[in-house]
Amino acid sequence: MIQGLPGSIASRLAHWRARPLGSWEHTWRVFRRRLGTLLRWIILLDFAYIFLFPVIFMITTSIKTVHELNNPAVNWISRTPTNEGYLLAMEVLQYFDGVRVSLGTSIVAAVGQTLIGAMVAYGFARIRFPGRDFLFALLLFTIVVPPQTTMVPQFMLYTDLKWTNTYLPLMVPPFLSYGVRGGILLIVFRQFFRGLPYELEDAAHVDGAGPFRIFWQIMLPLAKPAILVVMLFSLVWTWNDNFTPWLVLRDNTLYTLTQRMEIFNSLLNNFSGSTYTRLEENTFMAAVTLTVLPVLLIYLFAQRYFTQSIDRTGLVE
Repeated sequence: MIQGLPGSIASRLAHWRARPLGSWEHTWRVFRRRLGTLLRWIILLDFAYIFLFPVIFMITTSIKTVHELNNPAVNWISRTPTNEGYLLAMEVLQYFDGVRVSLGTSIVAAVGQTLIGAMVAYGFARIRFPGRDFLFALLLFTIVVPPQTTMVPQFMLYTDLKWTNTYLPLMVPPFLSYGVRGGILLIVFRQFFRGLPYELEDAAHVDGAGPFRIFWQIMLPLAKPAILVVMLFSLVWTWNDNFTPWLVLRDNTLYTLTQRMEIFNSLLNNFSGSTYTRLEENTFMAAVTLTVLPVLLIYLFAQRYFTQSIDRTGLVE
């Protein structure tokens, strides 16, 4: 027994000293592994906080009262949560009309971008024809060209087609594989189709199947991961698009939800002076929450399948 220590502690120290060297190595490996796990969790939580901070701030601010907005003692959690900001935002935004317009145009555009984009990308990936590489290079060029540079030609085209003040410019171009960021979505499909084995097409050719039948009955069913990724991206990007609607829509009853949100922001600015103050911050954050809520719910519903599809579409290559 070690002098000056209780018997239980002294016996434990003697036991640890008598442990073989291999046991110490095992303990060190376990400690190092657990320390690495702890550090990874700390880093992941830090990054999660960075990305989730705007969302948390948006939601917590939207339910605060005007008094709490000016109370420095209330930073995050509202002591008397209220829905007054949401009621005012829904009234000014004409929320349900805006959701109907934005969701309808976004769904139609996503379906068109997915179906036609899959056909175009399949042609670039699996069919050899003259000028294929040159056309694909032009496709890549459209990704880096800002849409503002083509604003005047687009407006002139839509005016000649008498499409201004209608939803056709929002829904027809995706069926021509020219939707919002359509080039990126075509690349997603092309990368996926290039990764499929050519033996599938050879076997279908032997059975007498043509290119369209091979695409529709063999390749497209295998492209479910890419279809989910492209459809979700197209839906969100079309929902958030604010450039094309302002280019062609003039009647405020036809405005999408993002346009109504911009008008709502300008109303707050005009009401309070040059910039909105903290007195209107809860209403503004409530409007922002309502604007992102539909696509957020769609993502929460599909995020399990979406994350699985990302790993299989070539986006991680």
